[in-house]
Amino acid sequence: MNLKTLFAQLQGKRVIIIGDIIVDAYLWGDVNRISPEAPVPVFDITAEATGCGGAANVAQNIASLGGEAELIGVIGEDSAAEELRRMLAERRIGSTGICTDAQRPTSTKTRVIVGGTEKNRQGHHLLRLDKEAKHQISARQRARLLDAVTAQLAETDAIVFADYDKGVVSPVLIRAVVKQAKPLRIPIIADPKKNNFWHYKGVTAVTPNEKEAGAAVDTKLSDEASLAAAGEQILERLAVTAVLVTRDEKGMTLFQRNQVEHLPPQSSAVTDVTGAGDTVTAVFALALGCKRCADIRSAAELSNLAGGIVVGKMGCATVTPGELLAAIEAR
Repeated sequence: MNLKTLFAQLQGKRVIIIGDIIVDAYLWGDVNRISPEAPVPVFDITAEATGCGGAANVAQNIASLGGEAELIGVIGEDSAAEELRRMLAERRIGSTGICTDAQRPTSTKTRVIVGGTEKNRQGHHLLRLDKEAKHQISARQRARLLDAVTAQLAETDAIVFADYDKGVVSPVLIRAVVKQAKPLRIPIIADPKKNNFWHYKGVTAVTPNEKEAGAAVDTKLSDEASLAAAGEQILERLAVTAVLVTRDEKGMTLFQRNQVEHLPPQSSAVTDVTGAGDTVTAVFALALGCKRCADIRSAAELSNLAGGIVVGKMGCATVTPGELLAAIEAR
């Protein structure tokens, strides 16, 4: 498959993203003194910013490349939720399928970074502060999410489960979505985490990172042989068409029935791997949504190029059409 042809087909593809919505907050600053109140460093804040994380990061990557993203999940009734809705509107991401729950905070990850600025996104991480709830959403909320999916299926080209083990995705929801989407031949891509890993049976493909794949089969993936064994086991047990294992600086490995292929890394300088898996999943889903001109191998290759771009950026970053096209032409 010609990647430029596939790239041209990404525009306008509609993708539903179901999962844990996270607000990424950043604090940049300097540490130059010790507090007189306790023997701890004093962090002087010089810049602040917020961004889309988790399922919202998958959605913004899809929107950035010209796709139509519909985000489905649960957020709180707090200032973080207000900021999230502002960011989604700014990025033209659909949010009618988002439910609110006053009993849960909007999941927020605040990264404290020493050195650098918001503009150059440099520096090193000092601390991360998480504010979140991890208990399962109620049956009523789950039904509302499923209704939101059902209402949009007729116009959907692909579905993503962006699962971060925060309680939104459950075996019941997975089975219900698969049951409705499969007869319509809508590709379903899952970025699985530990709790639900083996409940994604019947989806089209899964995109775990190397650590998650090893944890799923209870094996440390220390070499190519152990990786191959893990990939084959996941492929067989979940009955999926493909397993795409992201491996940070080592690239990616694609498993299909009786076929294993390693895709080499596409970046010589890794700044931050945060959110790179979201980008890979987003582009993989967007490409597979191009049913008439996409194959698994080409979708994976395009995802690998996109992943190589975002690891050169700080935080949950997106890929622009210009960047991805330039990467295709530079191959």
